[in-house]
Amino acid sequence: MGGAAVGVADEPVADLVDRAAELLTGTVAVLTGAGISTDSGIPDYRGDGAPKRTPMTIQQFLAGESFRQRYWAGSYLGWTRFVAAQPNDGHAALADLEAAGRVPGVVTQNVDGLHGKAGSRHVVEVHGSVDRVVCLVCGQLFARSAIAERIEADNAWFVGGDTAALNPDGDADVGDVSAFVVPDCTVCGGTLKPEVVFFGEFVPRERFQEAAALVRRADALLVVGSSLAVNSGIRLLEQARRRHVPIVILNRGATKGDRVATLKIDAGTSETLTALRDRLLA
Repeated sequence: MGGAAVGVADEPVADLVDRAAELLTGTVAVLTGAGISTDSGIPDYRGDGAPKRTPMTIQQFLAGESFRQRYWAGSYLGWTRFVAAQPNDGHAALADLEAAGRVPGVVTQNVDGLHGKAGSRHVVEVHGSVDRVVCLVCGQLFARSAIAERIEADNAWFVGGDTAALNPDGDADVGDVSAFVVPDCTVCGGTLKPEVVFFGEFVPRERFQEAAALVRRADALLVVGSSLAVNSGIRLLEQARRRHVPIVILNRGATKGDRVATLKIDAGTSETLTALRDRLLA
């Protein structure tokens, strides 16, 4: 049921939701991107009005202390606001659909943890989560809150003095951080890194396989708030296309999957997912 996307710009969203509900029979795998979290105050990378930015690559992060100083300083500022974000109606709607047995799980490209906060139980975080930190030498895992406490203790001059804008990955832009003390592993002294996939880094194989299995077992795929510009999302979309299952894309603006979607809805995620949940559970 692939092919050119059905749905025109001037068609009422309510009509498109009805058509989506007719397509999304059986179980529905869900893939979400940054667009689902914008109503929770977390900006989008590629949405309308999103400023151009070049996130730090894994190669830069590993290259030297100055890069890690900039990353950890910005990450601390962003994380303190990131973790305060609350799920919105779109997250809640997907959690309700999972509880009702219509959605077996959510694959998310986001690292904000909001699906879990909303009550979704089976969430595959393909790009990781900001609430965990790993040592790249010995593999020891740390809670992000514990690392934040160490940053605060070692960088009193820095903490609380910056109001930089939040970035989509929980980072924030910073100024001079040459005196910033970077946290290291308390077990082996190795380099610490948030357990998220940086640009230039591969999604862990087992994590992608879990996501692929969820999509493979479902009767349809619903893509929410993703432009599908990242390779992992395109691969999951292609898997659904090859199985000829219905593909519904809900996103403001064009996506790289529009040409193969069965239905495209260009609308806000929170209100549209709420309406779709009500329609599917009626």
